[in-house]
Amino acid sequence: MNRTYTHNPDHDYGPTRTQQRRDALAVLALANQLVELPQSKLAKLELPEDVVREIANTRRITAHIARKRQLQFLAKVMRRHDTAVFDGVRAALGENRERQRQETAAMHRIEATRDRLLEDTDSALSELIAQHPNVDRQHLRSLVRQAKIEKDGNKPPRAYREIYQLLKELASGGSDDEPVAEEGDIDGVEESED
Repeated sequence: MNRTYTHNPDHDYGPTRTQQRRDALAVLALANQLVELPQSKLAKLELPEDVVREIANTRRITAHIARKRQLQFLAKVMRRHDTAVFDGVRAALGENRERQRQETAAMHRIEATRDRLLEDTDSALSELIAQHPNVDRQHLRSLVRQAKIEKDGNKPPRAYREIYQLLKELASGGSDDEPVAEEGDIDGVEESED
């Protein structure tokens, strides 16, 4: 009589084939991330020597199929190690990815604000002043005018970049010590200034 999982519930049959495949694909994805990392970031991670060696081998290969095969071999080498060995690596990569996502989102917000300043100067400027009352209004208006001139005259975008840097400084340092207005809550800021 053949025994299946249901016949003896106390026996540990190990992971199912489906789970083994999921685990193998997760290790392959991690291997791919490690190969794509810059060397400076890779050096900061605590990896076994054989894994570091195989990452270097994979990076040298440029042919698509050969690289794919080498990547699978790297994943096989990684599976030989206990999964706990790569817990720190996964955590570091997850933190890096989340931090990069946040930095990218912040950069896009700053760029959107800059573009809005150039398109709808008065409205965007009044909102910015409401959020950051200590901003140098005259300097900002001057930069916006100069950026528009540069854009129309096909000149290097110096003022355009300066606006970005100014907005970046406001976003990082200026918002901590200054009152920040909610959208459409300009009256609240004006009352707090009195």
